[in-house]
Amino acid sequence: MPRTIFCEYEKREAEGLDFVPYPGELGQRIYAHIGKSAWAAGLAHQTMLINENRLSPRDPKHRAFLEAELEKFLFSGDAEKPAGYVPEE
Repeated sequence: MPRTIFCEYEKREAEGLDFVPYPGELGQRIYAHIGKSAWAAGLAHQTMLINENRLSPRDPKHRAFLEAELEKFLFSGDAEKPAGYVPEE
């Protein structure tokens, strides 16, 4: 039976993650309050930021930026879009 949580991103009951997806306190918060589909959306947003901004996950400054943006995307909804971003119709 899947674990059910109230997803703060989707603002509804959702299937919870199977494991803590990120290290530290942020990972525990994501595990407790973010559903599987919201986590997938967060990963897609991270991928877009890495590709469009030519970020390297090995660079500590880039990692810090990505972590901050992940937290904003999942919990406050005001994550940064890359410059010139045009959403698909």
